Amino acid sequence: MLKNISNFSGSQTLRVANSMSRRPTRRKKLPAKAAKKKNLSVIKRTRQAVKRSLRNASIRSKIKTLSRKIEEAVAEKNQDQARQSLKEAAKAISAAVSKGVLHKNTASRKISRLSKLANTVLKSAAA
Repeated sequence: MLKNISNFSGSQTLRVANSMSRRPTRRKKLPAKAAKKKNLSVIKRTRQAVKRSLRNASIRSKIKTLSRKIEEAVAEKNQDQARQSLKEAAKAISAAVSKGVLHKNTASRKISRLSKLANTVLKSAAA
């Protein structure tokens, strides 16, 4: 630690030696950080997302209910109810596409499957 201190007098030697020794440094206390500013656009987007998800869930639930009605009508072999339920379901599915709840291909596939199911009752009665 004491390198080339021969040039210094006695009191200077002590000071040089003390400055070279490692003392624990005191950490400075930093001022507290300011509170983050609220991001209003994020809050609004969250509000909108919750509202949309509730609406979308309601529409999907309605579609499932209408699909079940068609299946029940087919099980009972009730032509009128099957035809009416198919019409309602197709309308609800198309509305869901226009609102962005379902993709158009998904909607097309659902309508196709329901039509095929309903046609089993309608054709068997016609024959």
